[in-house]
Amino acid sequence: MATALIVLAAGMGTRMNSDLPKVMHEIAGAPLFAHALASGSALAPERAVLVVGHGADMVEAAAKDLDPDINIAVQEDQLGTGHAVAQARAALDGFEGDAIVLYGDTPFIRPETLDAMTAARAAGSDVVVLGFEAADPGRYGRLIVKDGALNRIVEFKDASDEERAVTLCNSGVIAANSDVLFDLIDAVGNNNASGEYYLTDIVEVARTKGLTASVVTCDEAETLGINSRAELAAAEQVFQTRARDAALEDGVTLIARDTVYFAHDTVIGRDTVVEPNVVFGPGVTVESGALIRAFSHLEGCHVSRGGVVGPYARLRPGAELANDAKVGNFVEIKNAQIEEGAKVNHLSYVGDARVGEHANIGAGTITCNYDGVSKHHTDIGARTFIGSNTCLVAPVSIGDEAMTATGTVVTKDVPAGAMAVGRAKMEVKPGLAIKLFEKLKAAKARRQKGS
Repeated sequence: MATALIVLAAGMGTRMNSDLPKVMHEIAGAPLFAHALASGSALAPERAVLVVGHGADMVEAAAKDLDPDINIAVQEDQLGTGHAVAQARAALDGFEGDAIVLYGDTPFIRPETLDAMTAARAAGSDVVVLGFEAADPGRYGRLIVKDGALNRIVEFKDASDEERAVTLCNSGVIAANSDVLFDLIDAVGNNNASGEYYLTDIVEVARTKGLTASVVTCDEAETLGINSRAELAAAEQVFQTRARDAALEDGVTLIARDTVYFAHDTVIGRDTVVEPNVVFGPGVTVESGALIRAFSHLEGCHVSRGGVVGPYARLRPGAELANDAKVGNFVEIKNAQIEEGAKVNHLSYVGDARVGEHANIGAGTITCNYDGVSKHHTDIGARTFIGSNTCLVAPVSIGDEAMTATGTVVTKDVPAGAMAVGRAKMEVKPGLAIKLFEKLKAAKARRQKGS
């Protein structure tokens, strides 16, 4: 059966003490709502709807960056979760299938759990609710089950003492046929302590209409919701722990596992070694057998088999390292291709460039790629030798097997096999250092006396 996702991302998150919408806060380099969408994407949904409210323009822009085809629905007034889901009706017009409601601030629902909910729907349950046994039920809504069926969901503020003693709690995640879902929401009232339209009330409405409701349970950790900075930090740690465990299971060596930080989409091949204090930002792929040395930061880049990065290296978006390429200490690479066996080992910046295979880039080399308005390209050929402290003023090309002398400022193309030398002539002035220092010291003494 076809599936649609409805992800609620309209909450303001006042406890975050932030100018950002709550769902724009990030875990592992991705907004909270992106994690919910990623979980739901495992179901290959025919449509996805993100219901936004506070900061709608910002959330919509971020969502479109992730998925240009996502549908956006706006909840203008914060009238509860039932009202929020109702805003998705137009986006699902003509859709025939099940709708699953997820929450943009609940990032850890597993695809396997959603599979279990769709299986329960296929088995004949009209409404399926995801629940969990809470160690400390606190203020969670309670799932009231009678004779094996879900009878109703009661919010804590509306619950009796007997109902508050129940430990089976509501995650908020619900699955139902799309048409049935909206029909049930239409019948929901706002006769409760908050005066809101609760999505949870559809269970009781369904029962009055002779429909069936059931509960699928998951581990409480999956239902972790983010409502404060402390909970955001705790969620980041949950994600990182899972990511580190997965990397180790996949054959990656983490020398000091708790000091390595992954992004939501980090991919690392087996037999790669990651040293301490490495940060992977979004968009990083590292192939098998690479070495990422300590205190390196990688983002939006690709490291091929046998590549070596760091220590203290930074790979920025667009950095592409071919097999056995080496980027060493205090080197920054941005939007550049470092081809097979090439070395950029020390204290260099290479941006908007190509470095040919087996080229050697000397210490202190920089590509001068930005003129204050536009970026320009530097092309460095195969087996070139770029002397230390060379400045390559782009746009410029260095031919295969060419060389630059130490300290050269390269302002024009260098043919293959040629050497470029561009130093100022050095002169030695005997005794001038002593005379200059005496002059400077005398001037300083006069200033101090005058003050």
